[in-house]
Amino acid sequence: MATTADARGGLFLGGDRKLQPIWRAISFFILAGFVLVPLIGYLTTLVYPPPPGPGLHLTPTELAIVEIVNFLAALIATALFAWYEHRRIDSYGLPIDAAFKSPTWEGVAVGVAQVAVVGLAMFALGGMQVHGLALAGTAIATSALAWLAACICVGLGEEFLIRGYFLQTLWKAIGFWPAAGVIAVIFAGIHYLLKPEENVPDMLALVSFSLLCCYSVLRTGNLWFAVGLHIAYDFMQLFVIGTPNGGQIPPGRLLDATFNGPAWLTGGSLGTEANWFAVPLDLLASAYVWWRYRSNPDYRPR
Repeated sequence: MATTADARGGLFLGGDRKLQPIWRAISFFILAGFVLVPLIGYLTTLVYPPPPGPGLHLTPTELAIVEIVNFLAALIATALFAWYEHRRIDSYGLPIDAAFKSPTWEGVAVGVAQVAVVGLAMFALGGMQVHGLALAGTAIATSALAWLAACICVGLGEEFLIRGYFLQTLWKAIGFWPAAGVIAVIFAGIHYLLKPEENVPDMLALVSFSLLCCYSVLRTGNLWFAVGLHIAYDFMQLFVIGTPNGGQIPPGRLLDATFNGPAWLTGGSLGTEANWFAVPLDLLASAYVWWRYRSNPDYRPR
């Protein structure tokens, strides 16, 4: 909802003589997504040249680098707009004093539960066959730490880039649910353009996951639940289960598992996030967020 000062202004400038929220949101999206991400990504390749071959290789190192680029782009763009708006840089969803506290760990628990339910369903219905562990000895701890670090980068990078300043400012311009819907479509669209073999079930799952993350901001007042959820979800599916993702099998996974069931159950080459359980589980998680934080007033970005 627009503030009083915004409402008194014109098409481009509010009553405070600053850009209306809609133009700030669009400017942030262009600056972060089309200027800073490509620029920082290019500079990164000068320091750490990617391995030969097209596209992203599904390894902890490459995944972490991509998401660090996303986080740095979000950080720089958010810092510029925070300066413009005379606010703290951590006031757009990631308050430092709430870092990795209760909402984060609740998000982690929900993410672990979601993927565990999918994994157990695949195993019970014959879609996944577990042949033991794929790792042994110290390799388990080493690989677990590498994937955990990469997934932390995913949670922080993607959430801050897409559902930090951009969500809050678009929210002020057009309202919460329209903003959440736009961001969910963008979130799914980015994956569609950048990840191989995307399909309709995965698009629906990505939209529902994004809406869940946005809804958690409405109820908790920050992004930390969504960050924890995102970290745990990816860690469980990439390291613990070792499900395919974008047609690639993650190296250094915990379980030696094969996936021979139908795509509606296993997600096919896209893995657990593309199976038909994903959307219902996101709805259940949204119901939990509503129940858990039902006494909280709806968060309003300032």
